[in-house]
This record gives sequence, C-alpha cells and structure tokens, in this order.
Amino acid sequence: TPTYQKGYSVINENGKEVISFREKFEAEAYVAESGKNLEINGKYIISDYRRLSKPNYDKRYKVLFPRMWSDDGGHIKGYLSILGKRRTDFYNIDAQGRETGPKRPPTLGENIEFFFKYQLGHMYWRYFMWNFAGRQNDTQGRMEVTKGNWISGIKPIDAIRLGPQDNLPGVIKDNPAHNKYYLLPFLLGVFGLVFQAKKDKKDAWSIFLFFLFTGIAVVFYTNHKPFEPRERDYAFVGSFYVFAIWIGLGVIGIFESLKGQMQKGGIAAALSLALIVLVPGIMAAENWDDHTRANRYTARDIAKAYLDSCEEGAILFTNGDNDTFPLWYVQEVEGYRTDVRVVNLSLLNTDWYIDQMKRAVYEDGKPVPFTFDWNQYKQGTRDVLYFDGSAGVKGRWYAKDFIEYTKRNDNQVMKSLGFGKKVHTYPVRKLRVPIDKQQVLDNNVVAEKDTAQIMDYIDWNLGGSYLAKRDLMVVDLIANNNWERPIYFSITVGNSKSSYFWLTDYFRLEGLAYRFVPIKNAKADNPYEYGFVDTDRMYDNFMNQYKWGNMEVEGVYLDETNRRLSYNMRNIAGRLAKELIAKGEVARGVEICDRAMEKMPVSKFYYNYFLLGIIEAYYEAGEVDKARVIVNGFTDAMEEEIIYYSQFKGSRRGDVDSEMNMAAQLMQTMAQLVQRYEVTTGKIQKNDIQERFINISQRR
Repeated sequence: TPTYQKGYSVINENGKEVISFREKFEAEAYVAESGKNLEINGKYIISDYRRLSKPNYDKRYKVLFPRMWSDDGGHIKGYLSILGKRRTDFYNIDAQGRETGPKRPPTLGENIEFFFKYQLGHMYWRYFMWNFAGRQNDTQGRMEVTKGNWISGIKPIDAIRLGPQDNLPGVIKDNPAHNKYYLLPFLLGVFGLVFQAKKDKKDAWSIFLFFLFTGIAVVFYTNHKPFEPRERDYAFVGSFYVFAIWIGLGVIGIFESLKGQMQKGGIAAALSLALIVLVPGIMAAENWDDHTRANRYTARDIAKAYLDSCEEGAILFTNGDNDTFPLWYVQEVEGYRTDVRVVNLSLLNTDWYIDQMKRAVYEDGKPVPFTFDWNQYKQGTRDVLYFDGSAGVKGRWYAKDFIEYTKRNDNQVMKSLGFGKKVHTYPVRKLRVPIDKQQVLDNNVVAEKDTAQIMDYIDWNLGGSYLAKRDLMVVDLIANNNWERPIYFSITVGNSKSSYFWLTDYFRLEGLAYRFVPIKNAKADNPYEYGFVDTDRMYDNFMNQYKWGNMEVEGVYLDETNRRLSYNMRNIAGRLAKELIAKGEVARGVEICDRAMEKMPVSKFYYNYFLLGIIEAYYEAGEVDKARVIVNGFTDAMEEEIIYYSQFKGSRRGDVDSEMNMAAQLMQTMAQLVQRYEVTTGKIQKNDIQERFINISQRR
C-alpha cells in the first residue's frame, strides 16, 4: 500500500505536474523563480510507492508458534546460547567453515523452550519477582547468575538458582538495588488470589484476565529477541499493578480467616495491621535508596557538557536516545546552547526529520545545509543506495560531484541489481574533499600555529556495499559545508570506524565530542581511540566548564545507565591526562586525574577497565602513591570476586567462568602495571600484586 503525505504540486498550463514540494513556501518560491505560468495545487501525494516492501518468507519458516525470528548475527548468537545449540544445528557449513545456507528452522519444541526459558523466564518472571520477591542488583546482564536476577533474601532458596550466597562480592551486596523482600509480598499476593477465587469467582476471573493480558499476553505479542539494549520491565507494569490488588486482598483474606478462628477479632485485626505495616515497610526500606532520584542531575549536566564541547553554531551528530533526549531537553526547556544543531543519526533516515533539520530553530539555530530537495529524499526515495562495481569507475571523485551524481534519476544511476525494481546506485567509494586553507583559518577551524598541518584535500574512503539515507546526508553536508560550520560527532555515536562514516582519521577530541578537522591524525596505538587531543580546550572543559550532576555526592543514586557515563568520562580523562604529561604539563595532567577520581569515585562507579588510563597517567606523572591506592583497591575487588566465584563447583563452575576470567585478567593487568612502573623503575623490589595473583590463581 503506497504511503501518502500532504504536499504541494506545481502544475503547468496543461495540468501536468512539474514538481512537488513538502512545504507551500517552497512551491511558491519555485513558481516565482521560474517566471512561467504555473499553478500550485495542495493535495495528498504519493511519497512512497512501497517498492520492494512486501515480505517474502521462506515457507519452511512459516511454522506454528514462531519465537525465534531475527536474522541479526548478534541475535542468532543469543538464540544459540540460550538453547545451548551450535550454529551447525541450523546452518550448513562447508569445509572452510563458511555458512552456505539454512539447514532447518527451529522446531516447535525449540520455540517453546525459548519462550519459557527466555521470554517468560527472563523477560517476564524475573521482572515480576523483582517487584514481589527481591532483586540481586541493577546490573543488566545476559542471563549470568551475578547480574540482574531476582532473589528472595532467603539463602537456601537463592542458592538453588544462583549458586552460593556467602561471601558475595561488593558489586552485588553493595549495589543499592540489592533488595530483599523474603518473598512476603509474593506470598501475600498469592494468598489474595486464592482468597478472591473462593470469595467471588467472577471477579477473580476478571482480575486474572486483566493480569494475563497486561503480562504474559504482552510477552507473547512482543516476541522479545535476545538480548534487549535495556531492561524492559516497564512493558509489563500493568500486571504488577494487578498483582498489587491481590496483595491488598491478601491482607483482608488473612483478617477474615483469623477472625473466624479467634474469639476476639482484635487479634486478627492486630495481625492484619502488622502485615500492612511490615510488608510495605520492608519494601520501602529496601527500595528507597535505589528508587529516589533526589538531587540527581546527571542527565541535564552531561547534556550541557556535550553542548559545551562544541564551538558556536556547530552541528553535533548523536546516535541513541540517551545521548540525544537530554540535549533536546536543555535546549527546549532551559534554552541552553540553542546555537548548536543536534542531529540524531537514527532519525536522519526519515524525511520528516530531514525537513526539521533544514529549518531554522530558536533565534540562533541555523538550518543544517543539506542540498537535497524534498523530492530527492522523501520517504521511499533514496532510502538505500547500492554500490555498483560493474561500472568499473577508477580513481576518486570529488564529494560534491558524488552528491550531484546521486541526485540523478537516469538509467546510469537507476539500475536493476536483482531486486526486481530499479534502485539508486553509486559507482565509487573513494571520495575527495578539497580544502581552502584560508577559509579554514578564517573560520577558526585550525589555529594559526597549526597552519602547516592543514591538508590540501581529504581522501575519504567509504566502506560497505550500500549507503543509507542518513549516510548520504552526512556526505552531502561535508561536501558542501566548506568548513563554514563546525561539525562534531558525539563520542557515544559508536565503537567502530563505520559508525563515524570512516572519518576518524580527521577527528580532534575536544571533550565529549570529536570535531571533524582538515588535519590527518598520526596512527593511534589504540585502534579504538580516535582523533588527536586538543589539550587546552579539553582541559578547560573538564576543569572549568563541565558540571557533574551531583554524581559524586553520597546518597545520590546512580543506576547502571548513569554509571555508564563513567566509561567515556574516565576514558577521555585518562587520554587527556596522558597527553598533557607527554607534553610536559605534568601538574595539569595530575589535576585531570584528581578531578576524575573526585567526580567518579570507585565507591559509586566501581573498578573497571576504564580506570586503566588514569592509573597509567598517575604513574607516568610520578604520582606512584596515588596510582597504588587505585591498584590496591582494584586488586582487592577482583580478589573478592575470584574468591566468590571459586565457591561454584562441578557443573556450576561454567555459570561464572567468563566473570572469573575477566576478574583474573584485570588482576593480572594490575600486576603488569606494578611490574612496569614500580619494579622495573626500582620503586619496589618485589611485585606483591603478582604474588597475590599467583596465590589466588592456585585457589581457582
């Protein structure tokens, strides 16, 4: 079925449509500029003919109760892991280990197993029991026994499912979301259900259907794939409300049951009152610290930090919800840094969002200078462009010429590549962006002192075999921006060069964003660290501009999403500090490390891989004592975890193998740091961390 949108067609004297526009003023401007006798007709026009959109499923996979449905490689790994299967069970593999096609679809039994084990067990029952039995911690995992499970607080019961409950490591027992209700709310709700069923079957059946359709039916309908990017407990909250009704009825049921067996109703009333106070009291005491949002301003302040990382009038590309919505809030509600245009790459595949980006906003938010007309990017048009190597085009094209080529609709551009319909193609992946050095200097893209480093042109190699609409828009912007507007990518856009459109060789890290600049970076030692560091700008941002949302304040709860902020913040702090120290600015490097540890203390952000840069910076600055404090604490935490995992015996050891190996690897890393910076330099004679690692390894 075609998709229609309200638009404005320009019609000639013969009544034939010449061109269509999304906005009326665009059509009026076209008519005025043409000087011809043209009319404008407002109507609904076809924006997408829905070409190629009809699904064509393999008949073998049209089975009863299909639960495993995604062909994403990551999801397939999840399906196999959950079922304990191998890829060869479902796919044909040749002698070279290459996949040659599907062998068979999942059986009905395998689909049912996945439904009960993952979709019901992990994605519903676990959430349900969080609310009425207890919660292990707020760490999202992938069905590990140490992350995000439900618990009761009754050790023998929890040990059956999750292994030993003694000597729990700090990441579990010290987590604010480590909540124990001892099954009391759950048992009270079950009693309330039974009581209602005996008292009034019709009402009980109505409430049960309400519970069923807001819980298990939602599981059936949503058909969750493994593994979700965030916890989805909010999808089932209706059923939790229903169960709370039964908890209330359970109190009444206990009163009614006891009243008939005791001579004085006062005893029944007193016991019922005790339950009314005890159960909510336990839940309030356990839940308060991980449910309060008091004095937490991390989303707002980190959003401002993203914007403060950008020069005036910048265009900032973001990707996901968490690094976009807070930025929208501070601009829309607080009017903060409205000069920066935030462009969400996920939405840039839609025509309506491109429309928004092409409009001015606020008083100082200039339009994003895309050159495509609405007809050229409307829904169903250039959604995907495919690389056509058969054209045999050699060499490089200027990016502007590439964009003009993709705007065409002739047979040289529109080709059939076996899809049944003609699609837009492009014949080259090697682009060149020329650089006007004087314009770069005039626009303060590069400081005068760095003039010699400015390239004559940027050679840009596009990867992959296709370009999505958003990719085309990014190429268009860079091809036609002429260095007039600063272009930034947030550091959370992705973790691969393809996420950054293969531009990482020309990135400069200025805070929480990379700036696209006409200077090529030296090859980085770490393939995941992009760009060179602007130490002066980053130092000022880190020490003077950024606010921290009270993340370091005792009593301010930081859930896992908030704690993830430390990953990037700790990482860039370590990079900045080491770069300052390498330039001889040792004192400023130490200041950065001190600020990072002050604002992201291990008591709230735990020990993790992202502390390594800070430890190394302390060592390289000669601050051995400060480095050793972190190293010792890190080692203690990993040793505590290994001791806990060592309690898992026999077949259960496999439940914690990956966690134990990770803890051991990090402990070994601490030993290597001590060897490199203390033993080798003569600070100490014996590697005590190495000895502890050897001892703990023997215990494993």
